[in-house]
Amino acid sequence: MHKGFSAWNKRFVLHDLRAAIRHADADVVLLQEVIGAHQEHSTRWEHWPEQGQYEFLADTVWSAFAYGKNAVYPEGHHGNAVLSKFPILHSRNHDVSTVDAEKRGLLHCQLDVPGWALPLHVVCVHLGLSEAQRRDQITGLCEMVETDIDDRAPLLVGGDFNDWRGRAHAPLADCLGLREVFVERHGKAARTFPVWWPLLRLDRVYVRNLSHTRAEVLHGRPWRTLSDHAPLTLDLTTTP
Repeated sequence: MHKGFSAWNKRFVLHDLRAAIRHADADVVLLQEVIGAHQEHSTRWEHWPEQGQYEFLADTVWSAFAYGKNAVYPEGHHGNAVLSKFPILHSRNHDVSTVDAEKRGLLHCQLDVPGWALPLHVVCVHLGLSEAQRRDQITGLCEMVETDIDDRAPLLVGGDFNDWRGRAHAPLADCLGLREVFVERHGKAARTFPVWWPLLRLDRVYVRNLSHTRAEVLHGRPWRTLSDHAPLTLDLTTTP
């Protein structure tokens, strides 16, 4: 989300971002860099919402939402968020920070999807900028999933992996049996960064016990004016 601002922080675009996400009409939305509160922005920018950005985006469309506070500073805090049209049975934010200057978390939500035999587990991630950080954070992700999530349950792990070399695929397949959706459907992870000329494959969606019928990158307008990353959209169903 780039905290509700366009690239280089030139414009406050939160209201436009809400309209675009509504138009996409996803049942579940995973977001990174979401501001939960900010005292200075609330007085500086016109139409800054009174509630957290995740509540403002959810509004009346997504009846359930969860927020994982990662980075805390004197003016406020930001982190990851999940918006859902399905009830969220449980949510927990797991701290996987490796250095004090760069706080990172894994937001784990358990969703009650009508007609599904088991709850859908969703993990919204935003990994670190260095390869050493990401390696440790992937280890933390594997440990969390192995401890907290039933092997039979449908699982989606998505977000900004900052993994431009593609090093996350093998360990996530080996330790958790996760498959990257765009790799399966198109042969490679999606190019998503920078949004105006996507070169790097930073954003991913990994699944287990789920089937996919569509996977696309949302390029062009309005997305190219709303963040520095292009969003991903896909259709999923439980594996028979």
